Amino acid sequence: MLPKEITDYLAANRSRHMEELFELLRYPSVSSQSERKADSLACAERVAGHLRDLGFEAELRPWRQRPVLIARSRAAAGSDRTVLLYGHYDVQPPEPLEQWDSPPFEPTIRDGAIYARGANDDKGQFFAHVKAVEAFVRAGGGLPLNVVFLIEGEEEIGSPELEKFVADNAADLRADYAVVSDSEFFAAGVPSITYGLRGLAYLELTLTGPAGDLHSGLHGGPVVNPLNALARMIAAMHDEAGRVTLGGFYDDVLPLTETEREAWAKLPFDESAYAATIGADLAGGEAGRSVLERRWARPTLDVNGIVGGYQGEGAKTVIPSAATAKVSMRLVPNQRPEKVVAAFRKWVAENTPAGVRAEVKVSAEARPVLVGPEIPAMAAAREALAEAFGGEVAMIRNGASVPITELIQRVLGVEPILMGFGLPDDNLHAPNEHFAVEQFERGTVASAAMLYNLARLA
Repeated sequence: MLPKEITDYLAANRSRHMEELFELLRYPSVSSQSERKADSLACAERVAGHLRDLGFEAELRPWRQRPVLIARSRAAAGSDRTVLLYGHYDVQPPEPLEQWDSPPFEPTIRDGAIYARGANDDKGQFFAHVKAVEAFVRAGGGLPLNVVFLIEGEEEIGSPELEKFVADNAADLRADYAVVSDSEFFAAGVPSITYGLRGLAYLELTLTGPAGDLHSGLHGGPVVNPLNALARMIAAMHDEAGRVTLGGFYDDVLPLTETEREAWAKLPFDESAYAATIGADLAGGEAGRSVLERRWARPTLDVNGIVGGYQGEGAKTVIPSAATAKVSMRLVPNQRPEKVVAAFRKWVAENTPAGVRAEVKVSAEARPVLVGPEIPAMAAAREALAEAFGGEVAMIRNGASVPITELIQRVLGVEPILMGFGLPDDNLHAPNEHFAVEQFERGTVASAAMLYNLARLA
C-alpha cells in the first residue's frame, strides 16, 4: 500500500498536473510530417525540463529526425534496483480535421475526458509516470529505486532503426525492470496488463507495366493493367477459409494454451456489442476461431492502401503504368518478420502475372512479444493496478505492435511490463482521440504504487 503522503500529494496537485499535461498536448509533435520537426523538438525539450526539475540528468540524444530523451535519477535510499520507463512524445497526424469536435491541439475536457491528439497515445500515459516520480521526489523523501526514462519521438512511424539506438545506448538503459504504458484496459472498469503483442511486417508491393500511363481505349486489351493484376494477386493472398496462402506462413505460430483459452472465455466480451462498436461484421480471419483469438493470437495479412491510376474527381480513362499495395502482416509468437517477408517475396515471385514486373519494399519490422505472466515484476504491477483502480486485474494480449517492447526483451534482456491506462473507445489514431480524466489521475497512483512495489521485491 502506498504511503499516505504520496496519495495525498497526487490528489492535492491534480489540477496542476492536468494543466501541465495540456501544455504537452498543445505541441503538434507529428512524427510523419516533416514540417512539424521544430514542434517535436520543443515538445521533447519540455518533457526534459519537467524531469530536470525533479533532479534527473536528462539528455536529448540526436537520432534520425527527432531526438530520444534519456533521463536518469538515483534512488534516495541508494537502491541498487533500476526501473526503465518508456513513452513516446510523437503523435499521429490529426487529419481529417473536419471530423474533430474540437481542435486536435487545443485540449479540452468533455464528459469527463481530455480530447486532444496524443491525450492517450502516448503523452497522457507516460506523463502519469512523470507525475508519480514527482510525488516521491516532492513528498516521499525521494525515489524508492533508480529510475530511467526512455522517451522517443518516432514511435508512430514504426520506431525506425530504434534497435540500433537501444543497442548503442544499452549501458545507459540498463535496468532490472521495464514498464511500457502504451496500452489499454480490456474494458472500462477492468484494469489490465498486456502480456502479449503481435509483431509487424509492413511492406509495399509495386507492379509496373507500360512505360507510362496509356489511353485505355487505344491500348486496352493487349496491355496488362497493373491495377487489374494487383487486384488478382491480392485476392489470391487468402483462401476461402480466410487463411493466408503464403508458403509456411503458419509454421511457427505458437498455439494458445488451454489456460489462456479458459481465462479469455471469462473476460466480459460480447461479440455482438464489439461488432456494433466498430460498425462491422466479424466474418474476417480464419474460420472456426473466436474473435479474441483472431485479434490477439493469430497472424494476419491486410492491404492497408492501394495506389495507382487516376485518383481525382470525375473520369480519366487510363491504364496506369504502375500500381502499389501497402501490406501489413501482424505476427504472433514465434513468428519472425524476416522469415515471413522472405515467404512473401517468394509468393510474389511465383504469382506475378505475365506482363508486369514486381518489386517488394520493406518499410518496418517488429517481432511479437510474449511475457511470462507469473514473473515477480508482473505481480508488482498487478497489485499496483488493483490498488489504484480496484477490482480484479485481467491478463490480456493485444493485437497491435509496440516495437520497443521486443527490443527491451531481446536487446536489454529485461521482461517488459505493459501497464497502460487507456480505454478501448479512446479513438486512438482517429479524430476525437480522448483519455478519461479518471484514468489519468488513477494512472499516476498506479505508477507510484508500481514504483513502490518494485522497490520491495526480494
